[in-house]
Amino acid sequence: MYLGYVLINCDLGTEEYVLEELKRIPQVKYAHVTFGSYDIIAEIHAKTQDDFDKAVSHGIRNISRVISTMTLKVVNPEG
Repeated sequence: MYLGYVLINCDLGTEEYVLEELKRIPQVKYAHVTFGSYDIIAEIHAKTQDDFDKAVSHGIRNISRVISTMTLKVVNPEG
């Protein structure tokens, strides 16, 4: 399994909209609005590296109102 976190910045006031869009992406297991440098954190679970990459590149980054992302991929999720 491939596990990672995506830190997301979005337009002011669009956090709930982006959160709802994240729920439509199958690889997004959890997503939370946060206070701090980023607006939302999403946890990604994927069966393959390709699925992980597509969830981030074609899924999260294509959501309208998302300004920027930072992806943190877990090195050894099983151990």
